[in-house]
Amino acid sequence: MATTNDLKNGLVLNLDGQLWTVTAFQHVKPGKGGAFVRTTLKHVLTGKVVDKTFNAGTKVETATVDKRGMTYLYKEGTDFIFMDGDTYDQIPVASETVGDAANYLLENQEAMVATHEGVPLFIELPTSVELVIEHTDPGLQGDRSTGGTKPARLETGAEIQVPLFVTTGEKIKVDTRDGRYLGRISDKS
Repeated sequence: MATTNDLKNGLVLNLDGQLWTVTAFQHVKPGKGGAFVRTTLKHVLTGKVVDKTFNAGTKVETATVDKRGMTYLYKEGTDFIFMDGDTYDQIPVASETVGDAANYLLENQEAMVATHEGVPLFIELPTSVELVIEHTDPGLQGDRSTGGTKPARLETGAEIQVPLFVTTGEKIKVDTRDGRYLGRISDKS
């Protein structure tokens, strides 16, 4: 339990059995009436965002969310299997929980897995990953200076837009938040 004075960004609240993350808060002291705290909350599982107001000093139930660095091992059915590097425990994470992160997950890749009472809530990937282009059509001769893009399929099966000069087999850097091409990786061994 915590009071509204303890609210901070990233804190996870348990409101009516649902988990919500505080994304913004503001303490308000109007000229008349009691003080209150205006918050913006994001549902941990669905991503739904709501605004909620609490009276100052109100007790709110907090939830313990355990974030651990884990290694993605393999996919089994619809579950993704992750391993805790400290305990070597393997936990299955449902594909609904992994969500769009599956587009950028490779075997033996590190990721943060957030759990509450042993139940996986979400995973966080690094902001960028390096992936190999499995297939992309060649750019048209003379079209390289226009700054155009073309579709490319990554080794994970995800489709992203890349510049015309990028070719099949190249290793590129991709932003995991929005699937944006960030640049080529040169293999200087």
